[in-house]
Amino acid sequence: MPIKEGFHVKVEYTGTLEDGTLFDSTEEQGSPLEFQVGANQVIEGFEKAIVAMDLDEEKDIVLKPADAYGDYQDDMKREIPKENMPVEELETGMTLMATLPTGMQVPVTVMDITDEHVTIDLNHPLAGKTLNFKLKVVEVKEGELKECDDDGGCGCSCDSC
Repeated sequence: MPIKEGFHVKVEYTGTLEDGTLFDSTEEQGSPLEFQVGANQVIEGFEKAIVAMDLDEEKDIVLKPADAYGDYQDDMKREIPKENMPVEELETGMTLMATLPTGMQVPVTVMDITDEHVTIDLNHPLAGKTLNFKLKVVEVKEGELKECDDDGGCGCSCDSC
């Protein structure tokens, strides 16, 4: 039976960049990725690829930036007073997690460090990149799509909410 919106799935995947560089895999993570289809818990192109697949089906996909983390935006760089940084030992190129006013956490990259300021890049590290995925559906459970409630919980049994 093909996967539909509301189904809970577990997917094994390997993600590489156009040059073949590995950026993520469920093997590295130690377990399959679990999410509810239609609940916006994964990037759009990944979810679209899973819909209509069947249990044990494998597929290779290529996602352009628009279906992944979007285009790189030069205006997403910010200069922050160094004393406001939560980490004392900063290095150019390191990735930190920043908490937005909504409570959502996003990765930011340290671009430049001076005595007074730190320049960070709020673009996702994979923004502007074409992503290749090898996918395999390893578990499918039927279910109804649960909308997120006001406190951010979605009512599903996963930890993605």
